[in-house]
Amino acid sequence: MRVITGSARGRKLDTLKGSDTIRPTSQMMKEVMFSAVQFLVPAARVLDLYAGTGQLGIEALSRGAKSCVFVDNSSQACKLIHKNLERTGLDSLSRVINNDVFVFLNANRHNYDLIFIDPPYRQQCVQRILPLLNRLLSSGGMVLCETESQADLEESYGALELKKKYTHGTVAVWLYRKAKGQDEI
Repeated sequence: MRVITGSARGRKLDTLKGSDTIRPTSQMMKEVMFSAVQFLVPAARVLDLYAGTGQLGIEALSRGAKSCVFVDNSSQACKLIHKNLERTGLDSLSRVINNDVFVFLNANRHNYDLIFIDPPYRQQCVQRILPLLNRLLSSGGMVLCETESQADLEESYGALELKKKYTHGTVAVWLYRKAKGQDEI
């Protein structure tokens, strides 16, 4: 697994060996995701939920994002994210939080321009998280969710509107956008 482009282009990222809990996003799906949000990334404030290896947030930082907050409830994953951030030289632009995603979201008061959600499959996490993002996502901001392809998500969650669904094999990526000028819902 490598960073695709930007300041850390080509840098190899570590994964947890022998771990079933972290399922890194495939290189192809990562390219699809970043192609969809390429104009939003520069100077964006990014939130990477269920961050795992940190590869999505690191890719955003490498492409010019202003900052990234990584959240994962696994202390092993958080150590790995720190290691990958140091390896890419992007640690000064980030914060790694070892906490439950729902606890973090309920306590957080910051706004983000781009949010990644890549939870364990078949746990209905995304359906419960998306409504919580209305107050955290900036006007015009985007959410990218990676799920199993047969997941059943709504067309909208408050001000978040589904713009596109990309499917490849057993994986789906859902792109939601908060319309410009939308206040907290």
